[in-house]
Amino acid sequence: MTRRARLAMFLAGALGLAVMLACAEIFLPGPEKMRSRYLEQINLRTAPERNITDAVTAVNFDYRGFDTVGEEFILFVSVMGSIVLLRQPEEKQERSLRDAVTEGRDVPPSPAMRLWIVAMVAPKVLFGIYVVTHGQLTPGGGFQGGVILASCALIIYVGENFDIFKKVMSHRWLELAEGGGAGLFVVLGMIAWLWGSPFLTNTLPLGKRSELTSGGTIPLISIATGLEVMAGFVLLLHAFLQETLTKSSE
Repeated sequence: MTRRARLAMFLAGALGLAVMLACAEIFLPGPEKMRSRYLEQINLRTAPERNITDAVTAVNFDYRGFDTVGEEFILFVSVMGSIVLLRQPEEKQERSLRDAVTEGRDVPPSPAMRLWIVAMVAPKVLFGIYVVTHGQLTPGGGFQGGVILASCALIIYVGENFDIFKKVMSHRWLELAEGGGAGLFVVLGMIAWLWGSPFLTNTLPLGKRSELTSGGTIPLISIATGLEVMAGFVLLLHAFLQETLTKSSE
């Protein structure tokens, strides 16, 4: 297919999408008509029943927590499937791979850029941990914070090289983190069975509202989710980089 044909197909699709979005926006009811009984009940119950101030986190990790277990394991299975498809023979894994900072390929980043990227790793890690651990108080949680933490691995590769990436991001520990995070979510839900309560019933003290320890099991589930999401995305990044760089060096 020629470049002109690909551009024509893209423009046709983009135009169709723009028309559909415009129609959806025109017929979308205003905020005053978007109220629902479910929304009102969640807003009314979140603070007094769970002692947290973020209703979305209450829905994800408590009121609708069973569905979230399924979503987390969809990610888990997707990562495992992708790694199986992208796995490399051992002799290729041990080969020294070319990357963006190796002479003969692309122009490497400048020393100033490398220094800036590496210097940003610590603040980014800190921000990711903040988002994971404060999901019950502010917008965020394990899913969002896990992605932020995973992006730290990407900037390490961009600022250094794949060899440094592999040394910093231990594949074995990442596998344990992904499996442990997914398993911890289920274990926290099963603890309620010891008290004869339904799966994922909040059995821990709810703490004081607006404090980090509020919400009972909700912060723990958020941490478990962040661990699984972070490890899963870094494993995916490792697999894709390994596959791409191996092919480029052949």
